[in-house]
Amino acid sequence: MRRTAVTRTIAKLAVATAAAGSLLATTGAAHATTQQERSAAPSHAAQQAAAQVCTVNDNGVNFRGGPGENFPVLGKVNAGQKLNARGQQGNWIMGDLWGGRTGVWIHVAYLNC
Repeated sequence: MRRTAVTRTIAKLAVATAAAGSLLATTGAAHATTQQERSAAPSHAAQQAAAQVCTVNDNGVNFRGGPGENFPVLGKVNAGQKLNARGQQGNWIMGDLWGGRTGVWIHVAYLNC
């Protein structure tokens, strides 16, 4: 009789071990999928590198606080200044000046993108 109890205990232990292994395998697969999804998503640095770079094509070009001549002039830039374009509204490009202000607007006529 003692042997039957030991056999049952071993059998239960084997079932529990198999269930735990199955759980670990499932969790590991879910973790691997999550890791794959993360590596497939572009990093912040990669997104910035993929941003369109525009170059100012004239001297004394105004950059503004919004997409239009009715917005205040925040400053001026010269030919060769780079801008990471982040958006566009009509004929105005919004972006970040290299080494300068961010979120500025410049008319497309003054940019080579």
